[in-house]
Amino acid sequence: MTTQGDIGGENLERINENLAKVEQLSNRLITALSQRKPMNAALQAPNQELFVKAGVAYWQEMLENPSRLMETQFQYWGKTLKHYMDAQKALAQGRLQAPEDETPDDPRFVNPLWKSHPYFNFVKQQYMRNSEAIREAVATAREELDERDAKRLDYFTQQIVDMMSPTNFLGTNPDALEKAVATEGDSLVQGLENLISDIEANGGDFAVRLADQQAFEVGKNIATTPGEVVFRNRLFELIQYTPTTETVHETPLIIFPPWINKFYIMDLKEKNSLIRWIVDQGYTLFVVSWVNPDESYADVGLEHYIEEGYLTAMREVKAICGVERINAVGYCIAGTTLALTLALLKSRGDKTVRSATFFTTLTDFSDQGEFQPFLQDDFVDGIVAEVEASGILRSYIMARTFSFLRSNDLIYKPAIRSYMMGEAPPAFDLLYWNGDGTNLPGKMATQYLRGLCQQDRFAQEGFELLDELLRLKDVDVPVCAIACETDHIAAARDSYRGIQAMASRSKTFILSQSGHIAGIINPPSKKKYGHYTNTDLSLDFEAWREGASFHEGSWWPRWGSWLKGRSGKQVPAREPGDSEHPSLAPAPGTYVKPLANL
Repeated sequence: MTTQGDIGGENLERINENLAKVEQLSNRLITALSQRKPMNAALQAPNQELFVKAGVAYWQEMLENPSRLMETQFQYWGKTLKHYMDAQKALAQGRLQAPEDETPDDPRFVNPLWKSHPYFNFVKQQYMRNSEAIREAVATAREELDERDAKRLDYFTQQIVDMMSPTNFLGTNPDALEKAVATEGDSLVQGLENLISDIEANGGDFAVRLADQQAFEVGKNIATTPGEVVFRNRLFELIQYTPTTETVHETPLIIFPPWINKFYIMDLKEKNSLIRWIVDQGYTLFVVSWVNPDESYADVGLEHYIEEGYLTAMREVKAICGVERINAVGYCIAGTTLALTLALLKSRGDKTVRSATFFTTLTDFSDQGEFQPFLQDDFVDGIVAEVEASGILRSYIMARTFSFLRSNDLIYKPAIRSYMMGEAPPAFDLLYWNGDGTNLPGKMATQYLRGLCQQDRFAQEGFELLDELLRLKDVDVPVCAIACETDHIAAARDSYRGIQAMASRSKTFILSQSGHIAGIINPPSKKKYGHYTNTDLSLDFEAWREGASFHEGSWWPRWGSWLKGRSGKQVPAREPGDSEHPSLAPAPGTYVKPLANL
């Protein structure tokens, strides 16, 4: 590491100039932070009752089993003291080296100085030992808590442990310090400018940019598959894609993407585009592009998404193609709502949907998985208060929630790179899409969180919408579900349980490798992630997984074969629209554009 003795007079002068700039920029930072709108305290942390319960449980254990806790404490003190003495001994002997380090490897500590430099190594080892001691204390407390509170305590404790990592602070981050010296302080100035820019862009809130916002333009270098908007209402634009084959299957396909993000995750680049791949397989493809709602959509609920969204889109697709039946795909929350729609169609005796495909979809919420910390009353009450005040659930709140599920990768690592190292965010299309979120209407957000996530009414007693009691067990069309092995948003076992509960006589379940996005956007050309199949869906998930066959490569062709058998004969390719559905705009449409709703 560079020392002060290595810094010449000119370099030191340049560093001092940059430090003066940092002081000037600090005033701009204060101004940016002052623009922040107050947020409901319930959205910032769990109810204090959780920590009170944990404290009481810990001291109760102390009273009942003092020897156990004292033994744990003495072990921690002993390790800490021994490490300190080893470090002091090395220094006393004139050796500028770190003592023996048996701490586990961690991607946050890859700089060689974490192992070789006595200062950084001491900080790292003490952090690792402190983290271990905290987790042991929590493990003791959680034994006296119910499973819900225990999981929440684990989650929020880990958040604190991750936040306090020495890599997150300039004075204990060798990468940032080395770069500051090497660039004569330029990296610190640029980093502060990056921080201020992000805060200004988010109205005073902190949200680190994950991708270069200038590197991509929707419709120019992403979302470029040719097509036309052939229908539009207040909730969505309907895009029909231009055929690339002379003939197509008679039964058209419509995809309902989640309205939490933009649909073009399925059309980022030509080589990765699921949309383009489907068109190339000879399907007449329609995709719904949802509006990004503002406060005027406050009273829009799931019933509106079904009636004005799903049912309307299906009606228009049938009219354009001159058919009575269609195939449908629902992705994530749009898959949940597709299942609600199918239950509604069943109650009405409507056979519009010939088959349904679900991408990473939850319909049974009896196990809330990693989202459990955010689905308790204190947090949901905060969401309800937020939407009652503003009419919408702002995309910022949702994005922050998702990010904290993977805080080291989605918050701290990019923040270090941008704010401490002064680096520009990468030109990465997936991360660009990830930052292009949308708001949720207030009523719909409350219905989803209360009725589906918390109360699990769709899978239990039934969910009332549009004067019907909708039940998961009423879904009876042929279904194919794709879940992802490491999905932290829609866990595979939970997706599987929902499919099991459906009444469909024909069920296919495919488990893709990787996570919520990469497991779905997995083109055959990449030959990257494989998938698992097992025809016996009577088994519980663990037994299904144990007996499943592994297949190299993407699941797309397997699903394509499944869909082909439910898509009818070949007919001449259909150009977008008809006399009653003229082109309103070229794909990807207007609703997907950042300023479309201003």
